[in-house]
Amino acid sequence: MYNCNMYNFEKKIRVRYAETDQMSYVYYGVYAQYYEVGRVELLRSLGVSYKTIESMGYALPVVNLNINYKKPAFYDDELTIKTSILKMPTSKITFFYKIYNEENYLINTGKVTLAFINNKTGRVCSAPDFILDKLQTKLQ
Repeated sequence: MYNCNMYNFEKKIRVRYAETDQMSYVYYGVYAQYYEVGRVELLRSLGVSYKTIESMGYALPVVNLNINYKKPAFYDDELTIKTSILKMPTSKITFFYKIYNEENYLINTGKVTLAFINNKTGRVCSAPDFILDKLQTKLQ
């Protein structure tokens, strides 16, 4: 019924001082937060917010996180977070990330998988049709 070739969204973010470590690099754990920014903004670009998903009785916990560090990012760098969905969600949705610095060097890649949970039952469920419909509309 649903087909997904790929959906992409880009978001720029500036590295804040508090996100850096003693070596002036972006602290490794901050990349998971950058991924969340990319994921939330990609969903928002579809016309879907986390707030809406939650109000409709769903939760989206992270079930897998993979991060690959290529080059460091530094304080005040402007980063571009490129977030993609490569296939239609089922009971899980997987987001792929590429983060580039201002010189357009690939500095980080990642993959995050979330499961759809029905808040009433606490069990994994299928992706809601309203998300599948919005994604399908963007791909046409």
